[in-house]
Amino acid sequence: MSTQGYSSYPNGFTIGMTLKGLPVNASYPGQVFWVNNSTVPPVGGITGSNGNPGTYAKPFSTVLYAISKCVANRGDVILVGPGHAETISSATVLTLNKAGVAIIGMGTGSLRPTFTFTTATTANIPLTAANVALKNLLFVANFADIVSAITVTGTSLASGFIMENCEFRDSSSVLNFIKCLTGNATANCLAGAYISQNQVYGLATTAATQMCIMAAAQDRQNYLGNYVVYPALNDTAALVDFGANNQTNLLMDSNYVVRPSTSTTGGSLFSGSSTACTGYVTNNYSWHLDATAALLAPTGTKLGYQNNYCMITGAADKSGLINPAAV
Repeated sequence: MSTQGYSSYPNGFTIGMTLKGLPVNASYPGQVFWVNNSTVPPVGGITGSNGNPGTYAKPFSTVLYAISKCVANRGDVILVGPGHAETISSATVLTLNKAGVAIIGMGTGSLRPTFTFTTATTANIPLTAANVALKNLLFVANFADIVSAITVTGTSLASGFIMENCEFRDSSSVLNFIKCLTGNATANCLAGAYISQNQVYGLATTAATQMCIMAAAQDRQNYLGNYVVYPALNDTAALVDFGANNQTNLLMDSNYVVRPSTSTTGGSLFSGSSTACTGYVTNNYSWHLDATAALLAPTGTKLGYQNNYCMITGAADKSGLINPAAV
């Protein structure tokens, strides 16, 4: 179907395409829906409404409504227009409950689709379906100690989750995210997760802030090229906490974490106490102020390490050394 010369791509992107500099892969061959509640309507179109057909010229006004129009596992795409904004005030405003749906933001900088968390510490976006993708979206904490921005709830299995080029931003030292992504206690609830090129700009000074936490064993997870900054002086890993849970086929590459903590006994990049992990940790960088344990990662995990750098002297203006140490 087309409106005023604009196509809603009813046949998807069967040979792939790039839209405003963002690739829309052939892996999403399903229906395309547009969402945009910006006060600036599309060229030749009208402002967003859930009474619209969800085309470029006549977009929906909320992502939740667009998800309701998707068909699970068809490879549907939701394109969210620049300037779109939603308030996440509870756990029901936006639920990622349709398998195989990609939600892709248009625009750059402050024009990226923005989801602002308010009202309650439990305000979050539940993730309950597999193979969901989030790309180029901005999440803002505007309430104290938001427990988790995106949460795999109950016993849901959300394997194949993609979070790419998204930003998580605190509003102040007391309006902040505790976690950005939280897995549930079901084994492999986030198996095959691809967490790549995201930025976390934390401002909280007291909370035990971390980008991700996994409460169960996981397989084939990827953490690639993420940048995480936290000012909180606490002994928690900045990128991900695995707890005592086994991690197999893990790939952790080219991540950068910053936390001015003077203690890193559990690992400043990631933490975990399992001794039967498999996978590779390479080309990661951690800055902190610990001069005692000085750990980039926990010991005894059985993971392979190569070319990781970490501060070991507690000095503020020095470069890190290979850690774990080369032998």
